[in-house]
Amino acid sequence: MKVVVLVSGGMDSVTALYQANRDHEVVAGLSFDYGSKHNDREIPFAAMHCEALGIRHEIISLGFMNELFKSDLLQSGGEIPEGHYEASNMKQTVVPFRNGIMLAIAAGLAESVAAKGLVIAAHSGDHAIYADCREEFMSPMGEAIAQGTDVDLELLRPFIHMRKEDIAALGNELGLNLSDTWSCYKGGEIHCGKCGTCVERKEAFMLAKLIDGTVYES
Repeated sequence: MKVVVLVSGGMDSVTALYQANRDHEVVAGLSFDYGSKHNDREIPFAAMHCEALGIRHEIISLGFMNELFKSDLLQSGGEIPEGHYEASNMKQTVVPFRNGIMLAIAAGLAESVAAKGLVIAAHSGDHAIYADCREEFMSPMGEAIAQGTDVDLELLRPFIHMRKEDIAALGNELGLNLSDTWSCYKGGEIHCGKCGTCVERKEAFMLAKLIDGTVYES
C-alpha cells in the first residue's frame, strides 16, 4: 500500500516511519512546523531519517497555531512544566485539536499523491492528556477521511494500543538508532531530562531494557 507518514522526528513517529517503510511503500514523510518550542530540534531528525530511507520529506508551516492557540508547548506560551508525562500539569502542553488539523491537511496531500494510507504514531501513553490521540477521536476521524476522499484513504494507527516501551523495543528491532530522535519539549541543545516527554523517554528505555544513548541535562 502507498502511504504517507506523519513524522515529527520523535521516537514514536520515526519508528512508525521505519515500520511503514518495511510494510508499505512510503511516498512521503510529512512534518509540521506549528511553532512549538521543540520543532527546530525535532524536524531535522525527521528530515534525516527520510533522507536515509530515500523518502520524500515535506515540511508544512502552521504558524497560525503559534499565533492564535493557547498552549505552553508553543513559543507563544509559558514555561514547559516538569514531572511525569501523565501528570495533570502536562495538560498545559496540549495544543488544541492539533492532530485534527494535521490529519486533515495530511489527508489532502495523501490523496494528491495517490496514497491509500495515512500513518500516525499516536499511542496509549498519549491518551491521558491528549484527546485527539485517543481511539475515540481517531476512529471517527478515520471515517471522515475515508468518506471525504475519493480514494477511500485509510487512517492507520499502528501504535494506538501500544505503550512507549513497546515502541522503543520495536524501533530497536527495526535497526533504528533511537538516539537520533528528539523528545524534549523544552527544545534546548540537549534533552532537559525533567519535562514529561523526557521522563517518559527515560522510562521507555528502562522498561524495554534498552541502553539509552540520549544525553540529558538532568
